[in-house]
Amino acid sequence: MKRLYVLLFTVALTLTLGSCSIDDDGVNFHYSPLEITSVNVPDTFEFGQIYTIDANLLRPDDCTLADRFDVRRSFTDTTQIRTVAAIGIVLDQDECIELNEEIQDSFQFEVIYSEPYIFRFYTGDDTSGEPQFLEVEIPVK
Repeated sequence: MKRLYVLLFTVALTLTLGSCSIDDDGVNFHYSPLEITSVNVPDTFEFGQIYTIDANLLRPDDCTLADRFDVRRSFTDTTQIRTVAAIGIVLDQDECIELNEEIQDSFQFEVIYSEPYIFRFYTGDDTSGEPQFLEVEIPVK
């Protein structure tokens, strides 16, 4: 029985000491929106179907990686509005090589309303810092 307690104590001590790092200085990345340069969407949607929406994104440097899409919805009386932003992970590094290359990413979209959808894709900020959007209206049949 004493061996069991010694074994459990040794395992607990090993896990406690082995899982902590003195060199851990916290978060080493942050999130940032990426500019969407173009999109590939269908001319029409069919109610109840799932579509793949392809988007070309601007990757500014080698410290930036595409992570996901943030799709927010809002409504008018007859239209479904989806504001889409590509979210990137930016690694906090001292030196990043400027790339300004286009990369492609996609997301799935399910059509659950019979009214037309308006997509507003974030394309960056203008010179006064106001967000700009590429708008596409897609009717549902």
